Amino acid sequence: MGPSEASGRLPPEARDGGGSRRAPRPRGLCAEPLERRPRAGLGPREAAECGGAPARRQRDTQALLPVPQAMELRKRDYHVERPLLNQEQLEELGCWTSATGTRQWRTWFQCSRARARALLFQHLPVLAWLPRYPLRDWLLGDLLAGLSVAIMQLPQGLAYALLAGLPPVFGLYSSFYPVFVYFLFGTSRHISVGTFAVMSVMVGSVTESLAPDENFLQAVNSTIDEATRDATRVELASTLSVLVGLFQVGLGLVRFGFVVTYLSEPLVRGYTTAASVQVFVSQLKYVFGLQLSSRSGPLSLIYTVLEVCSKLPQSVVGTVVTAVVAGVVLVLVKLLNDKLHRRLPLPIPGELLTLIGATAISYGVGLKHRFGVDIVGNIPAGLVPPAAPNPQLFASLVGYAFTIAVVGFAIAISLGKIFALRHGYRVDSNQELVALGLSNLIGGIFQCFPVSCSMSRSLVQEGAGGNTQVAGAVSSLFILIIIVKLGELFRDLPKAVLAAAIIVNLKGMLMQFTDIPSLWKSNRMDLLIWLVTFVATILLNLDIGLAVAVVFSLLLVVVRTQLPHYSVLGQVTDTDIYQDVAEYSEAREVPGVKVFRSSATMYFANAELYSDALKQRCGIDVDHLMSQKKKRLRKKEQKLKRLQKTLQKQTAASEGTSVSIHVNTSVRDMESNNVEDSKAQQASTGNEVEDIAAGGQEDTKASNGSTLKALGLPQPHFHSLVLDLSALSFVDTVCIKSLKNIFRDFREIEVEVYLAACHTPVVTQLEAGHFFDASITKQHLFASVHDAVLFALQHPKSSPANPVLMTKL
Repeated sequence: MGPSEASGRLPPEARDGGGSRRAPRPRGLCAEPLERRPRAGLGPREAAECGGAPARRQRDTQALLPVPQAMELRKRDYHVERPLLNQEQLEELGCWTSATGTRQWRTWFQCSRARARALLFQHLPVLAWLPRYPLRDWLLGDLLAGLSVAIMQLPQGLAYALLAGLPPVFGLYSSFYPVFVYFLFGTSRHISVGTFAVMSVMVGSVTESLAPDENFLQAVNSTIDEATRDATRVELASTLSVLVGLFQVGLGLVRFGFVVTYLSEPLVRGYTTAASVQVFVSQLKYVFGLQLSSRSGPLSLIYTVLEVCSKLPQSVVGTVVTAVVAGVVLVLVKLLNDKLHRRLPLPIPGELLTLIGATAISYGVGLKHRFGVDIVGNIPAGLVPPAAPNPQLFASLVGYAFTIAVVGFAIAISLGKIFALRHGYRVDSNQELVALGLSNLIGGIFQCFPVSCSMSRSLVQEGAGGNTQVAGAVSSLFILIIIVKLGELFRDLPKAVLAAAIIVNLKGMLMQFTDIPSLWKSNRMDLLIWLVTFVATILLNLDIGLAVAVVFSLLLVVVRTQLPHYSVLGQVTDTDIYQDVAEYSEAREVPGVKVFRSSATMYFANAELYSDALKQRCGIDVDHLMSQKKKRLRKKEQKLKRLQKTLQKQTAASEGTSVSIHVNTSVRDMESNNVEDSKAQQASTGNEVEDIAAGGQEDTKASNGSTLKALGLPQPHFHSLVLDLSALSFVDTVCIKSLKNIFRDFREIEVEVYLAACHTPVVTQLEAGHFFDASITKQHLFASVHDAVLFALQHPKSSPANPVLMTKL
């Protein structure tokens, strides 16, 4: 039967009642062919042509509306006139050709001046934007922003070096080299690269686990050899930074920037919240002046908290007072900045002022000698010479390096994209990975530890008027001046003040605990990811916790695809739109046609669940009906065999009988009657066998069995099944086999199956998987659900006399 125009007109057999089951027209479909009727109009004119109550109701509604609103409603109506299209006709109409795959790798080996220039600008972005830098408009803002960030970099660099288990001066080095390198290679204009609390505490967990204090006890007086310990930890940290840089550069060059997409926002926020708790606990020993054992690995945080609680009576009072006073001053300055931020051209540098004041008080009063307050100690002036990393440490650091590389990049690209969206420019994730990697690689050669970007400094850089990374270069130059000339002035700075500055700066990350109630209301799956990430990071430490969080989030995605929303669709009145009948009260199932949809793609993990849900939502027990049909067919075959045996016996008996012909008329008449009776009995038996045999032959043609009606089995209340495959994004071999099984099973119970709304890449994959054959062709696949429903209504029942032709449509 050739392709026909899409029409709401019912087939003749459905109108005159002859032959097959009657297929009622779906609601909202007129009797006129589609070429003479608007197909999917939502306005009153289409419904009026059908003469339905919704048309009168909509017309009355428009009569009550003002004229402009009524005209607006008419403008929103649309009219479509097109033929009913299956996939085969759609490909012919649209002149479909398979897209040829572009070989991107070929362009990598092309050489030209333009390509060399493009590659240079791509990997060294400063050459692209610096020549066009508007000095008059942006220079002043970048200078002020650079000075503001440098004021924050100084105390944070000193403090975060303590988090990393290193002497404070190495925090200043890490605030200079990486920042200047990022100025040359970075694409974000607003993030502030340098020391960051989360990165520092991750580095600290590595240095303290591989170089614990117990390894440097002197045999004479059981004191720690701090010089040797610090030198070992510096070597570990710098080597770790080189490895982190190598990972980041390598991943960036192979365009692996998309790896950060596996770190969802709830995961990152839960992880940074747990890291802030780790940072807080790590600073308690400086706040209370305690000597704690170095711990790493699972449950190390719990053991540290327990040890701090057990040693609280040994706290140094002077250290506690110093930390509390510094913390109160810092909080007050931050509150004052928040209140007067509109009136102040620049925020009050509370951390810098606190550090200067604390250093002056410590030097004047002698906090170390009189009250036992631990101080920073000697800060050497000048820069240290570069040193090659220790290759012998690579094997023990490679796992930590990869974790730190991914976390550092995730934090940097997240902030970079936030500022890029806010200011209307683009951040290249792969180039960001390269820029951050070069910052860590070159920084590691100059004795720096791994860095990322800081949210607080980035916000200050943006708020102070920073427009480009010139602000970062300015801040690094200020840090250089401090390293060369002013660093040694902070020799008497109490470590408790640095610890207080770190704890106060954790406010932003600790406020992320408010994500819990908000996620509880908005998305509990994201809340589950947040909680699992937080708990795993707290209990298992930062590296293992991140791995557990990523694996859990990916498994949760798989589980959610196994629990999609299955729905039976109905037609919304007077439209070609089909929605879930359980959710839309005006959606009505089309009589005789069942439309089924899943909200997730079907693949090996949920293909069986899809089939089970389909059979359950159809309202009939397909498997039971198929088994009953097979049982009755077997009984019929057995009966046929018994009748055939009886016929054979009777035929043999009739052949052995000899009839004598006598002259006597009466005797001849009697024998004639007996012979006729015997022949009549044989003929009746033979006819019965022939009928059953003929029925068996017809049954063999009709899917290897008699019809459900002939077997006395209940028939399904629908004759066609339409599968809405609009949610499919790909198919695999398991999905293809499941679809074929669905066709086979429903045809066994005399229900024809059609597919609808399948995307072109999925159709290509179906062809590659040999889904289409003589029994399932592209004429079973339609451009939309409405096309499939209309076709199913025009062909409510396949003829058993020629099933192949009807299958081919």
